[in-house]
Amino acid sequence: MIVRRGLDRLPEVLAEAGIERPFLIASDRWAGLDLPAGERWSEIPSDRIDKVAARAEGADGLLAVGGGSAIDLAKAVSSATGLPLVSVPTTYSGSEWTEFFGIRDPDRRMKGGGAGAHPVGIVYEPELLLGLPRAESGGTALNALAHCAEALYVTGRNAEGDKHALEGANLIGESLPAVLENGEDTEARRKLLEGAMHGGAAMAAAGLGLGHAMAQTLGGRFGIPHGAANALSLPPALRFNEPVAATEIARFGEALGSAAPVVRVEELARLSGYERLRDLGVPEDELDEVAEATAVRAGAKANPRPASPAEIAELLRSIY
Repeated sequence: MIVRRGLDRLPEVLAEAGIERPFLIASDRWAGLDLPAGERWSEIPSDRIDKVAARAEGADGLLAVGGGSAIDLAKAVSSATGLPLVSVPTTYSGSEWTEFFGIRDPDRRMKGGGAGAHPVGIVYEPELLLGLPRAESGGTALNALAHCAEALYVTGRNAEGDKHALEGANLIGESLPAVLENGEDTEARRKLLEGAMHGGAAMAAAGLGLGHAMAQTLGGRFGIPHGAANALSLPPALRFNEPVAATEIARFGEALGSAAPVVRVEELARLSGYERLRDLGVPEDELDEVAEATAVRAGAKANPRPASPAEIAELLRSIY
């Protein structure tokens, strides 16, 4: 993966990736940016993959600017067309690191997903995150923190993932409170984006666990932002895994700067504005169905402690 810092490095990254005629996927929010692209698609999110792919005909690469929804749409188009993708993330989601994606309709409901995208480059520019709202800043940063936590204990864990996970947790733990206090703090934004970058690299190296499986199911079923769902799902998943991954979770806590990492994650979630599933419009009478759907996801299967639908339902009720 080609990784550079600073939007002024974007032409260099595109050139290094062999992209001369990029097709831009970005919402109208970014229309004022001077970007080296011609044709563009601005309906974010979108499930019209075939139409976007047809519009990209004649391009030799894709450029995505935005959060997880924009980058996931670009990854879906990359998978469909075979075009290489360069991303400029404007949240802390980490989606820019992986080849798999979810497809959402304009109401943010999950319509499907897949893999096979061709991400080749990333450009990080912290100034693009200065206007990110508090809830979205906290939610996507906690998503990044979940990447760090889970990379330390999922079945695909490895030394490279561990290194990124610990560095990411340290940076996120230091910088997220400062960003939540003052969203215009450029240095805090830079450190948080660096931490999210390491979180994304950890996820790409090791994979996801139960917390993410819960968040993906909740988001896909109810249109909840992925960051918000992760902010609430990570603490119960950590508690569930403590009997079999106490050492790894303690390492995560040490990097995070807390002897009680689960409690600290809950504190950061509350600071970001997330406390209970009911606050996000999740109906209590559907939790058993959510649990059933969660149990068959890849993240649940990669979790170090097997979780039955009944156990997952109990975890969901603990945060309802």
